[in-house]
Amino acid sequence: MFALDENYSSQNIIIEGRKKLTMSGIKDVISFDEETLLLDSVMGRITVKGEGMHIESFNNEAGDLSASGKVHAVVYMSDAKHEGGFFSRIFR
Repeated sequence: MFALDENYSSQNIIIEGRKKLTMSGIKDVISFDEETLLLDSVMGRITVKGEGMHIESFNNEAGDLSASGKVHAVVYMSDAKHEGGFFSRIFR
């Protein structure tokens, strides 16, 4: 269970030399492999792209995650609820 308050919206992302990633405000690790980390955070879904990615530690009670590997990109995903689907864009 995620211990952070639901109203908690602070998040920090620290990338050291593109080799070490430290993040706070992480609710869950949705999926991961050596090229992609997909995370659920207090500020939305996050995708981390890289090479040789490894999760060093994840404390789901505190919301802290540490990973290593060569970081290429950290991207916040759009909230699908606000975008709508294909048909909602056509029938505006």
